[in-house]
Amino acid sequence: MKKKFNIWFPPLLLAALLSGCQRENSKPLEKAQAPDADPVNLTVWGAQEDEELLGQILEEFKTQYRGQADFSITYTPQSESTCTNSLMADLENGADVFAFADDQLNTLVAAGALEPVENPESVKDSNLPEAVMAASVKDTLYALPLTADNGYFLYYNSDYFSEEDILSWDKMLDKAASQNKKVSMEWSSGWYVYSLFGNTGLTLGLNDDGITNYCTWNSTEGEIKGIDVAQAMTNMAAHPGFLSTDDEGFLQGVNDGTIIAGINGVWNAVAVESAWGNGYRATKLPSYTCGGKQVQMASFSGYKLIGVNAYSKNKEWAAKLAQWIASEENQKLRFLMRGQGPSNKNAAAWEEVQNSPAITALLKQSEYSFLQRIGGNFWDPVSKFTSEILAGNPGGKSLQEQLDEMVEGITAP
Repeated sequence: MKKKFNIWFPPLLLAALLSGCQRENSKPLEKAQAPDADPVNLTVWGAQEDEELLGQILEEFKTQYRGQADFSITYTPQSESTCTNSLMADLENGADVFAFADDQLNTLVAAGALEPVENPESVKDSNLPEAVMAASVKDTLYALPLTADNGYFLYYNSDYFSEEDILSWDKMLDKAASQNKKVSMEWSSGWYVYSLFGNTGLTLGLNDDGITNYCTWNSTEGEIKGIDVAQAMTNMAAHPGFLSTDDEGFLQGVNDGTIIAGINGVWNAVAVESAWGNGYRATKLPSYTCGGKQVQMASFSGYKLIGVNAYSKNKEWAAKLAQWIASEENQKLRFLMRGQGPSNKNAAAWEEVQNSPAITALLKQSEYSFLQRIGGNFWDPVSKFTSEILAGNPGGKSLQEQLDEMVEGITAP
């Protein structure tokens, strides 16, 4: 699930920061060769929202390597979420360099679209471990990490909650209800529902075929059983302080004052800060009561990657361009212009990034996050399960029956 967002910076600050990045980007990487260089044609795919950013990055790349080749670089808008489908339609004539969501990596590698990255150790050393894992298949690095920001965490209004309150989901619900307010979370999407199952010992993942799922969310054994999570969800759904709503409903509630905390992502940071002003805060997800225990909420994590087409006719230059786009300096530039969280360790530790509450909250939650590696049969059964719980179980089925039906659908061939 890919999300997008924008973060506003004062014009003078943005200009000053951009000039710093440009100075760093202007450091020579290699000595220019003779001006009568060979022509190099490259096509780059990236998000439409990245057009201005990539335009600047590509121009600086051509300037950096002026004299070493006669470059013709074409940028074409292409959504990271559908990149694989477009590439598979004509792999040999597809983009030389392309951005894509990490959950497409296995498909691209299986199709032979990506080859192992040269000099992987330097990439591994300079990027967050989770981002490197997202770009790898069986410990082999196939792409370059670009961002580490596609996840979720807790927004809360400090006018209503203390730093102790936000450690407990139950306490937050009680406090919200006492003031006729709501704490929100989206249950129509399994992407968020995973947070309640993901840290319980119950498992979910992709089988070796890369298509079907395994899932033990209905398990009747173990310290925490599937029915414990289902009962906890039933209790939440009935709580007067809880609201299940999508992105649109979350923003509406934040703006009209009915929602004072919620689980969401960085793409709504500007809107939430604008609505809550000085009360705006963000942090990792809280714990919730499940089977008589406090369980830290988990999350799915997501990363954007940069790949080099194995069929590129200018593979060496395509690899250099991919490295340029994913460099520390250009990840900083990406944060400034697009608000996207860096995967590069130094860029992530940069003061400007650390001063973003949403990004730092996401980094805190990363300790409890897991890569989204699931097949397509996951989504609909989870939505059906949660809709029945939210509706008060109108069919009269036991929670175990509902869990069994959900898992049967998730694991269907």
